[in-house]
Amino acid sequence: MLRAARALLAMREPLDAELAFSELLGTWWGERVPGVDVERLLGEGLVAHATASGTPAGLGVLAAVAALGTSHPQRHLAEQGVIALRERGLQVPEWASKLGAVTPLSAHVHGDRFGDTDDIVCVFGRSDGTGTPPPEHALILVVDHNGGGLLRDVWVTAKVDQLLDQCRERAEKDDFTRFAPIGLGTARGLITRALERTDLVVGGASSDPGAGPTVQAVGLTAADLTGGSLAAHYALVRARIRTLPATGADAAPVPVWRRDDRAVLAARFLASDEAAGLSDSYAASRCVDHIIAHGCDVDAGRPLRVSPRKVESFLLRWLPGRVVLLPEEQEAMPHVLAAWVRWAGRVAPEASVEAPEGPGTVPRLPEVAVGATLDAVWECTSAFVRTYRDPARPLGLRQEAVRRLLPDGDFAALARRMFAFPLLASEIVTGAPDEFDPATPRGRRALLRLDHYGEYEAATPHSGRHSTGQDHWYRPVTRTDPERERELDRHERLAERLWHGRPAHLWRAARRLLDRGVDRTSVLAALNAQLEAASDETDLRRRLDAL
Repeated sequence: MLRAARALLAMREPLDAELAFSELLGTWWGERVPGVDVERLLGEGLVAHATASGTPAGLGVLAAVAALGTSHPQRHLAEQGVIALRERGLQVPEWASKLGAVTPLSAHVHGDRFGDTDDIVCVFGRSDGTGTPPPEHALILVVDHNGGGLLRDVWVTAKVDQLLDQCRERAEKDDFTRFAPIGLGTARGLITRALERTDLVVGGASSDPGAGPTVQAVGLTAADLTGGSLAAHYALVRARIRTLPATGADAAPVPVWRRDDRAVLAARFLASDEAAGLSDSYAASRCVDHIIAHGCDVDAGRPLRVSPRKVESFLLRWLPGRVVLLPEEQEAMPHVLAAWVRWAGRVAPEASVEAPEGPGTVPRLPEVAVGATLDAVWECTSAFVRTYRDPARPLGLRQEAVRRLLPDGDFAALARRMFAFPLLASEIVTGAPDEFDPATPRGRRALLRLDHYGEYEAATPHSGRHSTGQDHWYRPVTRTDPERERELDRHERLAERLWHGRPAHLWRAARRLLDRGVDRTSVLAALNAQLEAASDETDLRRRLDAL
């Protein structure tokens, strides 16, 4: 980096230097090493190396990190390094004193009325301390709502007036395009929320409810986000956010849909005229639960928003990657989704009539837009039939086992739940759904006792079927051992956490150990040791990451 910085000393424009150094600082964004804070190791290591170099290039790097560093300790150390090198007589480049010295002038949101993406346009001028500067550049941030509200792209242009004129002209000519000013505080809230979600996916903690904001990234991995323009502009985006006012009209919070709220919405749909033609009411109920879950968890709490791209993302990426559908549900899903599109297109305007149009609101769709969305449903149906293969089938699981392991239909939980309760996939407990129900304390205890100690005895001769009366093949043995009961208590706490996936670090640590050839018993012991040693949830996540 110091060698690259030498070439940057001749730059004349501070924006060019900011873009170049942001790209340099983005080279390790998203890199993960278990037990190592890569950002701190490389970022603060770079500052120490630049300070020790005692060269103009090192001073340029320090000035850039002081303005663009992604953490406060990084920036503070860089500022101390700048002071130290200047005291030794080194002169900073002309552009160095202007890095980060910008004034936010305006913010706008650009997108279409389907609401699939929002382009947040922030205009900045270079501050000179004498008054409001003229526009120098615009930062455009693309938020993908079908992908989970993540930042998908960032770019910068110095042709500010031309950009704004083109956006206004397009909005005036195209009824499906919107372009509107938003407050600087609102822009800060929207960008901050999108960055938090992006950082969760990049950091691998996107499914951890205990680690802060949650997000389900549809069809996206950390590798998809850390390459290209987003990584190159990440440090610059962070620096620009700090210049936006933290007060004022913040972005509206994401609606929180509790279980009863989702049930009420599903009941309203199932009682509607649009749902009246659905023949299998049970399959329709299960399907609409998944549609609502996708809208609430992926689309920023907007289950009523419909669009062709959202339909495609739901059918071809989210469902195959996260949900196990029974055969009757697979057959019913396109028909239920089409009915939902017709119903949501009718009720969505009522849901947003009190809300100003802007980012995060349910768009008002004309009939032609609803028709285009319905066309997308039927165009995706054949691909859905080909793409969706029961993801449990290659594992040799029966539908009865799938129902036990995935009562919520969340396929992402299958592997960790099989690890926590492997007997659920076996023939041993096939005929005792109530006795071995992992959703109840009694059922978890019975499963773990049988798994760990085999302490269930035959009460009647094996006849090939589980008795439906009181004479089960398996019943708890009457003897008790206090030490074994304490051991079961520890494993029950661990198994319950694995079942719910809290924290996500727990299953990631287990997978790392399993990948290294550690047997299941030793993995369980290692995880339990960290659970007992941790002082709180934050300490637990830190310990698991280092395991």
